[in-house]
Amino acid sequence: MGEVDLAFIQEQEHRPKLSIIEAEGIPLIDLSILNETQDANSSGIDDLVKEIGSACEKWGFFQVINHGVPLDKREKIFDASRKFFAQPLEEKRKIKRDEVNVLGYYDTEHTKNVRDWKEVFDYTVENPTIVPASHDDDKETTEWYNQWPKYPSELRETMEEYAKEMVKLSYKLMELIAQSLGLVGHRFSGFFKDHTSFMRLNHYPPCPAPHLALGVGRHKDGGALTVLAQDDVGGLEVKRKSDGEWIRVKPTPNAYIINVGDIVQVWSNEKYESVEHRVMVNSEKQRFSIPFFFNPAYDTIVKPLEELTTEKTPPKYKPYQWGKFLINRKRSNFMKLKAENIQIAHFRV
Repeated sequence: MGEVDLAFIQEQEHRPKLSIIEAEGIPLIDLSILNETQDANSSGIDDLVKEIGSACEKWGFFQVINHGVPLDKREKIFDASRKFFAQPLEEKRKIKRDEVNVLGYYDTEHTKNVRDWKEVFDYTVENPTIVPASHDDDKETTEWYNQWPKYPSELRETMEEYAKEMVKLSYKLMELIAQSLGLVGHRFSGFFKDHTSFMRLNHYPPCPAPHLALGVGRHKDGGALTVLAQDDVGGLEVKRKSDGEWIRVKPTPNAYIINVGDIVQVWSNEKYESVEHRVMVNSEKQRFSIPFFFNPAYDTIVKPLEELTTEKTPPKYKPYQWGKFLINRKRSNFMKLKAENIQIAHFRV
């Protein structure tokens, strides 16, 4: 993984203190009623919608259990991930990403802006995925294609099957979030036709100097929704909205950690907020996690929904095209940009 870049870390004056509160923290929500009834007007569904809304408003994060994702598919993708990352570096780098093909493998030695202590394998759910050809042109498009390693042989099928489960769960969650905002359940569905969602396999090797590095630095997710599976090692920390303290999320067996991204913050006109989070490294144990990023189609114009704005609560953001936003973010992985990496704050009214 390379040496810890001490000079870089010392420059990060904005980097939050490492002291955190050991707590289960974020709400744990049981989704079992979704598998028991189709009656959307039942009191149980109403209570679930209220739980989801409260978690989104107060935390921006929550965990779900009894979510309907088959346990065997979850176990298979973790097993395939461990096999892939256990290979020699030269094998993994045969499918390394670059400026032309942004999907595949990368590690911290092959990124210009990132100092995170991890290695990664990215792939999109729709293959190919259609995106703008450049960050400043929304008329020309290009296609992103997945790269697949030869080993393990079952990796591609395992990942594609698992991705289907993530899409199904994400649609369920977006329906609940819509209802919690007082919208019809399918309000968001149309944005996700030809979606640009992608999956990531993360491997965090043991770090010899965990006090000098982060698995992932503090950040917010730019998409709509993130669904995270993690092993039992833990390390994810969430910045609590109420007091700015960092809360370590204790792993819950077979649960998924959910957080709303920047797009939901804009759609909801800031009723729900995307929250900062980070990952701490471990000096003794390696860690594996698998986030799924549920993102709309590239040509989606992201703006506060009309149903959630009034004369008294006007739109807080100017419209922006998701594809151009995504491409700008991807460009920053390969080159130092003259301007600050694009954020939704740039579109705030």
